[in-house]
Amino acid sequence: MLMSNPVARAARLHFMANGFRVLTPGDHVVCAVSGEKVPLQMLRYWSVARQEPYASAALAMQAMHG
Repeated sequence: MLMSNPVARAARLHFMANGFRVLTPGDHVVCAVSGEKVPLQMLRYWSVARQEPYASAALAMQAMHG
C-alpha cells in the first residue's frame, strides 16, 4: 500500500499579520533568503507584503534591507 509522506513536503502558506494559513499541507517552508528548510512549528518570521518566510530575524532584516 502506498502512503504519502508529508515529512519531506514543503507547505504553501498565506502569510497574514498575526499568523499564516496553510494552503498546501507540508511540514516545512523554504527560507526566501537562505534556502534553509524551516519546520512550520519553528516558523516565526515572514513578510506579509512579499509573502515570504525567513529562517531567522537576521535573514528577515537582510531581505528587507537588501
